[in-house]
Amino acid sequence: MILAEELVLLGYGDRGDPVVAGVGLDFGLAGAVLVELALAGRVEVADGMLTVVDRAPTGDPVLDATLARIAEREPPRTPKDWVGDLRTGLREQILGRLVGAGVLRREPGRVLWVFPATRYPSASGEQPPAEVEIRRRLLDAIEGDGPVDERAAALCALVRASRLEQEVFGDLPKDRVAARLTEIGTGDWAAESVKRAVAELDAALVAALTVVAVITAAG
Repeated sequence: MILAEELVLLGYGDRGDPVVAGVGLDFGLAGAVLVELALAGRVEVADGMLTVVDRAPTGDPVLDATLARIAEREPPRTPKDWVGDLRTGLREQILGRLVGAGVLRREPGRVLWVFPATRYPSASGEQPPAEVEIRRRLLDAIEGDGPVDERAAALCALVRASRLEQEVFGDLPKDRVAARLTEIGTGDWAAESVKRAVAELDAALVAALTVVAVITAAG
């Protein structure tokens, strides 16, 4: 699974509805795709701009389409610009992949008997095994005190940036979670250039979500 798929599983509840505002999850998924490309050594952030450093395909259709899109863009754009641009339609694409893989099922319905709405509960009726494993890895990372692997560290950063801490770590003391997330983020879990890119992308994600929250509150 790519990070975006893992984030979707964390971002949807047992009934198949998002546990955070849909637009927030959309931004988080865009950030997850870009973070994945950074971990794969395909993109980096230089002078505030997201640039491609390796055009070799990753083998994943979503990642490769995004990589090609970034490579073709002139002039380069900031991480915040890309997070805003890539979010459109991405959630539906990732959910479709999980449905196709038999992890989730698509359940059409309506809100207030009028407005179309689709839920994505587990295909088995129980928490998907993949999600159980994801949550276990994240809890191990937070409850431990040693180094974590780069994918767990990146997902921890995405969980925090997407404001999913309560959903994922709600049973743990908030102070412990906050301190450990900071410790993981500054730890020695990846090359410095990768960590810098992930930090820049997460900052862009937080900035985008803050703007959305301000606009929503004002409306």
